[in-house]
Amino acid sequence: MKIIKDVKRPQFTNDNGIICSKIEGDITLKVSMFYSEAPFPNYQGYENKLMLSQIVSENSFLNDLKNHIGLNKTFIEVGSGTCQLSLAMAIGTNNLIVAMDPTKESLQLGKEFADKNAINNVVFLNSDIFDNEVQDNLFDVVWCSGVLHHTKDSKKGFEIISRWAKEDGLIIVGVYNKIGRLRTNFRQLIYKLLKKSDFAVKLISLLDPHLRKNLSEEKKQAWFRDQYDHPVERKHSLDEVMNWFEENNISYLGSIPSPSFQFENVSQMNGYKGTYLDRTFAQISMLFSNLGGEGGLCIVVGKKGQSVAKDK
Repeated sequence: MKIIKDVKRPQFTNDNGIICSKIEGDITLKVSMFYSEAPFPNYQGYENKLMLSQIVSENSFLNDLKNHIGLNKTFIEVGSGTCQLSLAMAIGTNNLIVAMDPTKESLQLGKEFADKNAINNVVFLNSDIFDNEVQDNLFDVVWCSGVLHHTKDSKKGFEIISRWAKEDGLIIVGVYNKIGRLRTNFRQLIYKLLKKSDFAVKLISLLDPHLRKNLSEEKKQAWFRDQYDHPVERKHSLDEVMNWFEENNISYLGSIPSPSFQFENVSQMNGYKGTYLDRTFAQISMLFSNLGGEGGLCIVVGKKGQSVAKDK
């Protein structure tokens, strides 16, 4: 299966199993350099594929998604980092999984894990979203979570990756929410006001709910840098992302948080949008849940080329 557009193929090389293009975008290079120093998320604690697969089996949303996808499908994770989700989604299936990231060091960690654990259905792709090198209309699922808000243009990035989904294919994006991230923004402000001192690091480590968990030092360091030292970051509202969907012929299926105020897996989503107030209060509710405590990431799910939305 050809993953790369024909016109772009001469630009790629194979570097020990990683398909590589030349990354030239200033912002992409800046972000890539940041992650090359401390790849995120860290692999500490996932010594084999059984332990890694628990990421999916113990997560209701991911477990439902994997079952919903089924077999003999195509899935791309845009901004895969160290490829843990891609590898976990590949285990036990015959699906073609593409782990795409601009940071080669992160992909190398994923490739090494795949080789050690005989995971053979993952393609590792070193590429920049904005070079638009992936074939259009190829994937049953396009997953891009925690990525677009770290690029030069979130909306343009979404426009590009939405082309890669097949007709009726799923698109799942996760972006920092304007309201849901306020708790993290407050901690970021404290960190900066204290001039990023050792005391500031200790204080933030006490205030951040994720850092209070029983994590390895490597995982704590990776999380801290990603949340408090990242060089490129912006936030978006749920309505803003829903507008991206509409402009790119993507029908809204559902989101986390949901305008219905009930948690829904992908297989349960029916396009209910609620009212503007419903969506606003759903985003406010993030501040009082784990969603707001751990970064304020809002997940939005859509289907390409179908009309399923329900306003009420």
